[in-house]
Amino acid sequence: MLFDDVILGRRSIRGYKAEPVPEALIREVLELAMRAPSSYNSQPYYFHVITGEPLARIRAGNVERILSGVPDSREFRIGQPFAGVHRNRQVGVAKQLFGAMGIDREDKERRQDWVLRGFRQFDAPVCVIITYDRILADSDDTAFDCGAVATALVNAAWSRGLGTVINSQGIMQSPVVREHAGIPDDQVIMKSIALGWPDEDFPANAVVSERKAVEETAFFVGFE
Repeated sequence: MLFDDVILGRRSIRGYKAEPVPEALIREVLELAMRAPSSYNSQPYYFHVITGEPLARIRAGNVERILSGVPDSREFRIGQPFAGVHRNRQVGVAKQLFGAMGIDREDKERRQDWVLRGFRQFDAPVCVIITYDRILADSDDTAFDCGAVATALVNAAWSRGLGTVINSQGIMQSPVVREHAGIPDDQVIMKSIALGWPDEDFPANAVVSERKAVEETAFFVGFE
């Protein structure tokens, strides 16, 4: 695929086929993703690629703890809830997704099921957990570098016909993830990325989230 086709065509995938993804293909995607720049070439990230029974245990543990009221235990700092225009964009994409899925505002059961899909890594056949060395926990560059490699990963996957969605719900119950993924204590769990073959019949997969215009975002200085 041409670079422009990947960037303009990629979208977040929240419904997947049950078909497994070959390990060799995932390795190929990771090799491409790791060409992303990092601060001083530090490459602080690790990928824990999970499928099969270990992933099923993570999903079950996540859902069980959430439904029983166990507080979130996300390790990477979450900051304050979105407000203002940022909250408006968050609500906007939620409306797009609920509209595509036909989920009414009053339908609490389906809304909760949608939330639980996130804790189940959207039922994708593969989940990639991104971590970084705990010794770098105070470095803002590390978060930037992990974001860069995550972006490269989702684009590389799309170029190979795979769908992804970056999400936080899948790692909010970090003890469950750490246990079943075998993540060592000297690494911080940052993000999860659901990965698999897109189910083209899943309505939410057709949603293309809105983007700001360049005029709202870029400030050009010194140009004529």
